[in-house]
Amino acid sequence: MTPTKHFKHLLPKPIVWTIAGSDSGGGAGIQADLATINDLGGHGCSVITTLTAQSSVAVDLVEPVSEAMLLTQLSTLLADLPPQAIKIGLLADQQQLLLLADWLASFKTHYPHVPVILDPVMVASCGDELGDRSTPLDFSCFKGLISLITPNVKELARLTSFADDQITSSKMTKADFAAAAIQLAEQLGCSVLAKGGDIRFEPHLAEDLLVCHDVAGCSELDSHGHFWLVSDRIDTVHNHGSGCTLSSAIASVLAFGFVLQDAIVVAKAYVNQGLTHAVGVGHGPGPLARTTWPHTLTQYPKIVAVCADKQPQPYAFKRLSADLGVYPVVNNLLLLEQLLAAGVKTIQLRVKSDAGITAAELEAQIQTAIALGKHYNAQLFINDHWQLAIKHGAFGVHLGQEDLAMADLNAIHGAGLALGISSHSYFELLRAHQYAPSYIALGHIFPTTTKQMPSAPQGLFKLTQYVELLNAHYPLVAIGGIGPSNLAKVKATGVRNIAVVRAITEADDPTAALAELTRTWELGR
Repeated sequence: MTPTKHFKHLLPKPIVWTIAGSDSGGGAGIQADLATINDLGGHGCSVITTLTAQSSVAVDLVEPVSEAMLLTQLSTLLADLPPQAIKIGLLADQQQLLLLADWLASFKTHYPHVPVILDPVMVASCGDELGDRSTPLDFSCFKGLISLITPNVKELARLTSFADDQITSSKMTKADFAAAAIQLAEQLGCSVLAKGGDIRFEPHLAEDLLVCHDVAGCSELDSHGHFWLVSDRIDTVHNHGSGCTLSSAIASVLAFGFVLQDAIVVAKAYVNQGLTHAVGVGHGPGPLARTTWPHTLTQYPKIVAVCADKQPQPYAFKRLSADLGVYPVVNNLLLLEQLLAAGVKTIQLRVKSDAGITAAELEAQIQTAIALGKHYNAQLFINDHWQLAIKHGAFGVHLGQEDLAMADLNAIHGAGLALGISSHSYFELLRAHQYAPSYIALGHIFPTTTKQMPSAPQGLFKLTQYVELLNAHYPLVAIGGIGPSNLAKVKATGVRNIAVVRAITEADDPTAALAELTRTWELGR
């Protein structure tokens, strides 16, 4: 039994709504959404806005449902099956849009944290207009009600002040594209995923732009960040419903409690897999394949921060010769030496700059710790203080995501130090991978009091997904609230290494506590 199958019972099947049009050809719209939601482990509910007489080659008739039918679908579902996430697709006209916006405003008073993803569908894959578009839809009434909008390049042009020929021309630059996406984020007060599949800044790459707007549950670094999501272009004609699949996949992953950036990169990988394995059905473009939760690293996009001073480089930091096993993190020299003397071979010293000591005292502690590590032939990692780690010849340094933006990784790599990187999400995990570190820490798995965290505890289900994605590439270290009571459950996820803090530092006999934890971990109980 794989870890993912083993842990499917950990979370109830989340309810995901799709509010969209019906595609009678089965490749897009409600049909594609429900297939995606089910494939990713959710329970899909549908609110049909529009009926289309549609195939893989043509859209022959588009007919909206009545206002009464639209509202009754919404109220009937809400009374019994309230959603954990909502995806909105094709809306037939402005009146329908206003009706839904009014309903959402009321819904949000009772369910303020349910994410809403808007795919502003205007043109079918075959090129036909979906509905009367003599007057472009005005989505401004959705301001403050949606979490993310996912326009393609033509939709982006229609939704902003940028003219069609300005933003879709061969002379358009990345700066033009980014300016339009940023403008849209400001207009609607939400994040924007501007899809670049119809343009080619680089011939062999597919580049989407993510503009984050006040995203909750992540670091300040990412909450308002702008990122290019870059993948190899998959040249296939079988891409019918790719936009519907992307937005419903984002909603599905959000419903499992992942943060927005995580949902987007998982959904991008899901779409890439679907395009890779898609086959034709009718005479036109075929629908995407349904390939379940993506665990193939090459399908995930590369994350490139817009206007960052430096971008991730695959440094290939020092490889660790063996698993870390139980990896203690301590904050004082006395305990450090005690554990080293007991035979610990991998350990981290975490002394914060605000610990009430002078810079000279901090350096003296780090210098002594490094000397102790060498004396006991141990792999000692210094948390945060990479300059001092280099100066005094540490084995390695451990950095958080925020530190990556400031640390001189060239200097760390050039000094031959190992590098461990913290991560708290898929998005951060992928960014850490781009630096090719020595190990990646995954946390915090359970609630912890050792430090204030912007993210919620990751839990065992998320840990399982991270392990399946990267376990073959790096030593992965689970951290955060891990101790005797949950050791067996953590082990069952497939992770091979755990970092422990309070289970050691708050124990009456830290050496004995570590020995017992190590014995239990190695026995797999």
